[in-house]
Amino acid sequence: MQELGDGDPRQIGGYRLLGRLGSGGMGHVHLARSDRGRTVAVKLVREELAGREEFRARFRYEVEAARLVGGDWTAPVLDADTEAAVPWVATGYVAGPSLQQVVGHDHGPLPERSLGTLAAGLAHALRDIHTAGLVHRDLKPSNVLLTIDGPRVIDFGIARALDTVSDGGVTRAGALVGSPGFMAPEQVRGDRITPACDIFCLGSVLVYAATGKMPFGTAQTGSHVLMYRIAHEKPDLRGVPEALRGLVLACLEKDPAARPGLAEVLRRTGAQDTVSDGVSHDPWLPGSLVAQLGRHAVSLLDTENPEPPAPSPPRD
Repeated sequence: MQELGDGDPRQIGGYRLLGRLGSGGMGHVHLARSDRGRTVAVKLVREELAGREEFRARFRYEVEAARLVGGDWTAPVLDADTEAAVPWVATGYVAGPSLQQVVGHDHGPLPERSLGTLAAGLAHALRDIHTAGLVHRDLKPSNVLLTIDGPRVIDFGIARALDTVSDGGVTRAGALVGSPGFMAPEQVRGDRITPACDIFCLGSVLVYAATGKMPFGTAQTGSHVLMYRIAHEKPDLRGVPEALRGLVLACLEKDPAARPGLAEVLRRTGAQDTVSDGVSHDPWLPGSLVAQLGRHAVSLLDTENPEPPAPSPPRD
């Protein structure tokens, strides 16, 4: 977490900002606390986007839709002000690192027993999202957070508001939404997006979690090459455990209709025996990661409200 800068607000709605968690195409994400002490993540929209009515209308719609997502495997939308000069949305804060951080930097690929719980938890999260009538469309390692109880999915639906704008500010239909390397073939082709899109992305995320690599290239592979391979070539599943390979291969079918539904994914992960109500039945992460999560929780408790910025000296 970064300290607040001079240009960052100290208060958004009823939330006191503590620091900046990150930035993205839509805006900045801050760690904050409510007046009653709950820790939340507040996403503040970029000012240039806030001034575009087509974006604001879509953002308003997506926030209301995201509020309908219930369940134990996502970060719930708690509050929002879509009519503010700079719109914002507050979600429950998930006290855990992203799958990208864990696999890419802190630990490396997850062991097989962790992969089963990861797959089951993500399938439950997608079921909750799809039940609310949403398609995530950008399921990727940075949008999957790991907790002691299991994985949590963030940023469902709301990022689609960016579908209304382009770099030139012109409204566009059927815009390409997603992250190269973790997109579905139908996203690459600009075809109609259905819940099966998220199943393909789930397969790609599981390959990354198991191997530390994307199934269709590396971080150095150009985006156009990645998208061509996603649409036309077979995935590289070297390093994926045999017990998981069949499910992953089914999820990565090019034809959306050939991919398994979430009920089938849950059955094949053995979810009924491993997870329930947002909690893994048994410890699911390696001990080193559990220790890291413990240290993270302690640092969160120790986080104090930042000092207000010093007043500017009076002008002569």
